[in-house]
Amino acid sequence: MYDEGKNILVSGGVGFIGSNFIPFLLKENTTYNIINLDKLTYAGNTNNLIEVTDHDRYQFVKGDICNSELVFSIFEEHNITGVIHFAAESHVDNSIANPEGFIQTNINGTFVLLEAARSHWMNEFGGPKEEFKNARFHHISTDEVYGSLGEEGHFTEKTPYAPNSPYSASKAAADFLVRSYYRTYGLNTVTSNCSNNYGPKQHDEKLIPTIIRKALAGEPIPIYGDGKNVRDWLYVLDHCKGIDRVFKKGVAGSTYLIGGNNEHNNLYIAQRICTILNSIKPRPTGNYNELITFVKDRLGHDYRYAIDASKIQSELEWKPETTFDQGLEKTVKWYVHKYLNK
Repeated sequence: MYDEGKNILVSGGVGFIGSNFIPFLLKENTTYNIINLDKLTYAGNTNNLIEVTDHDRYQFVKGDICNSELVFSIFEEHNITGVIHFAAESHVDNSIANPEGFIQTNINGTFVLLEAARSHWMNEFGGPKEEFKNARFHHISTDEVYGSLGEEGHFTEKTPYAPNSPYSASKAAADFLVRSYYRTYGLNTVTSNCSNNYGPKQHDEKLIPTIIRKALAGEPIPIYGDGKNVRDWLYVLDHCKGIDRVFKKGVAGSTYLIGGNNEHNNLYIAQRICTILNSIKPRPTGNYNELITFVKDRLGHDYRYAIDASKIQSELEWKPETTFDQGLEKTVKWYVHKYLNK
């Protein structure tokens, strides 16, 4: 369990999931103070958090989680008692073209945060200091660490790791570091591995924003291979609620898989988005579906991801609340407003 009235360090809070999570956390927890540490890479946009910029329990710090001096100083200055660690390089294509940045941020950055937590919270000879007996480190990870599924089956917390890209390999390494700090030092850690998120504030390079952006511009909508790669889609606000539940009530040292129970292939996603766009913002001529174009497949493209979220549902009483159609319509409308009101 995690106590109320704490100073929470959120890493990577300007990114997609983090910038949805921080406003939710501030609203749901009136005794939390949030310090958001973000490097502001190309994937970070400070406008994502404009609604909390002047919030009296929110503070933004620009910096790199790999900067140990900065991270240790934040722990000391703010007396950090909880970490929710989002910060990561996450685009698979970019990890294939330039893997080094993924190794630095996802592995070394996680190590720095863990070391700062261990130094600040733990006694030299093991066990937490009395004032930090409930301090907790929550690591946000991905289902991609488990590799690829065939036509059937689901990932569970017991699925062997089998990452297939530099991105997923770097996240797997981070997961193992977190596990080791619980096993070796007794650091109070929890890990959650989520399926594909969708919703407002996602970076333009990701699949759903790309489909919407290309469609509205009248450009070809690129779909890898034959479009039959399957993902389990999780609405971002449902994920935020799951993170909050794991952080507060998850069992120390445990992993929880968070999924949306919405399996769809990429071609279906493109077609559904085009159908919504045809309804709310028709093309001057023709149909958006005509823009769907198949392109050369991604290297090492995993065929299918699917999550069995029964553990978090049974132990922590969480389940997704948003149907895929509801979430996708909200998402499309948000991006239509963004792209047509620049």
